[in-house]
Amino acid sequence: MSPEGHILIVDDDAEIRRLAGKFLREHGHKVTSAQDAREMREAMAAGPVDLIILDIMLPGVSGLDLCRDLRRSSNVPIIMLTARGSDVDRIVGLELGADDYLAKPFNPRELLARIHAVLRRTRPSDAVPTVGGSSLKFSGWTLDTRRRELTNPEGAVVDLSTGEYDLLLTFLEHPQRVLNRDQLMDAAKNRTATGFDRAIDIQVSRLRKKLESHGGLEMVKTVRGAGYFFAPEVERS
Repeated sequence: MSPEGHILIVDDDAEIRRLAGKFLREHGHKVTSAQDAREMREAMAAGPVDLIILDIMLPGVSGLDLCRDLRRSSNVPIIMLTARGSDVDRIVGLELGADDYLAKPFNPRELLARIHAVLRRTRPSDAVPTVGGSSLKFSGWTLDTRRRELTNPEGAVVDLSTGEYDLLLTFLEHPQRVLNRDQLMDAAKNRTATGFDRAIDIQVSRLRKKLESHGGLEMVKTVRGAGYFFAPEVERS
């Protein structure tokens, strides 16, 4: 891994790949470019990637389909590039597991800031992240905050996107307490939610489905007109 990170840019626009790649390299990143799904897969097979910048409008296999495929086998952070004003694409991208989005045309400095924010949330820290231990247990589940890993009551690892992890950690740090959208956005530092209220609802829905698919217990409850409530008791260890 390079000091800043290995970024894979997947976009069929050669000028965007050139300009964004040049800017990111100037700021310490290793950059690989791909113009379609085939080149993206070849780049990922050649070595580890820390983050993918993925355009929605690609020839052949779309960026949304690639995002869906990636989330079946990888938790690599994904920043989607969308057409300006295309709220539907942004919503679908978030539902499929993207960690952030950026509308074209974009300022390279904003792209760099979003990359750094996602990488900070994704990379493990050497410091103990929570007081009293690095594991949070609830209803038979365990969230290991050192490894950023969630295991279900059967001991199987459940994949979480960066946004889902941030949201779950926020709930676990404030159990049995109603949290509104603003509190969740602030606590989880979820950049995808900035100016886009539905992002929190999407993340909550995805997280709820993953938790309830293993046991059926309703853990995240909706409090109409107020926010969300994480019902289980939480134990630190």
